Amino acid sequence: MTHTAVRLLAPSGYPHDRAAMARGVTRLRESGCEVSGLDVLDRVELRYAGSDAQRAADINALASMDSLPDIALAVRGGYGATRLLPHLHYEALRERLTGSDIVLVGHSDFTAIQMALHAKCGLLTFGGPMLGPDFGAEVASDFTLQHFWSTVRAPQSSAAWSTSDQVDIDVEGPLWGGNLAMLCSLIGTPYFPAIDGGILFVEDVTEPPFRIERLLYQLHLSGVLGRQRALLLGDFTQCKASSYDNGYDLTQGFAQLRGVVDIPVIDGLPFGHEPKKFTLPFGAPARLRASGGKAQLDFSGYPHLKR
Repeated sequence: MTHTAVRLLAPSGYPHDRAAMARGVTRLRESGCEVSGLDVLDRVELRYAGSDAQRAADINALASMDSLPDIALAVRGGYGATRLLPHLHYEALRERLTGSDIVLVGHSDFTAIQMALHAKCGLLTFGGPMLGPDFGAEVASDFTLQHFWSTVRAPQSSAAWSTSDQVDIDVEGPLWGGNLAMLCSLIGTPYFPAIDGGILFVEDVTEPPFRIERLLYQLHLSGVLGRQRALLLGDFTQCKASSYDNGYDLTQGFAQLRGVVDIPVIDGLPFGHEPKKFTLPFGAPARLRASGGKAQLDFSGYPHLKR
């Protein structure tokens, strides 16, 4: 029997929930995976999973491996990936990984790695489940894991959901996005992908509603949103208003955005820091259709498992 080789990456925070990490490794093994890189689960330096040099080396090592893993899986988010971007060996990673079938997957802080690898190398990666919060959840989401495996084991996949936005569109473009704060933090840097005509998805966690609006305004005023075909709103977890907001909340912030942008905005996308999430290929060709409160993404042309 051929096993799926999974290598763990820890580019951000240290694995504080060791029980979740252990459950994640167990679930992967029960799914027929061989898991390597377990040493990253034992590294702690301040709030990080090791030093900047160690965490960058984990990613750079992909460029020199004799045999690539099938999946390179982030263990968790947090903060720390941004510090690694100047230290990644982009030319070597591009030469080794371009045209390969490796599935690099994560979300949250991992968005910074995805953006940099696409901007500097043209690599396609995945926004999707991570070891601790998803594979290692006490009760894992069947929706999340089934969509992950069905997507990475096939040359094309789809994602369908209900939306409160009554729009009627049919557009195509590269699918990209991730954590909203991470996206905005890299605007104006060499690590922000120059994607025009794209389908952009965003999500965030624990940001007050006014900060979410401000981040979206940054994408708008910088011209990023105006160059896209559509904006998809994912989950905004624990983004709570305060008493000072006087009734202002995320609904008000999103309504303000819809009033100033000239592209369709579609909410309800299951993606972010909730248990239920799609696996979305960053940079892959995609088609978005929406009508009558239903939306669907179809995507293809991304790395996937061949065995």
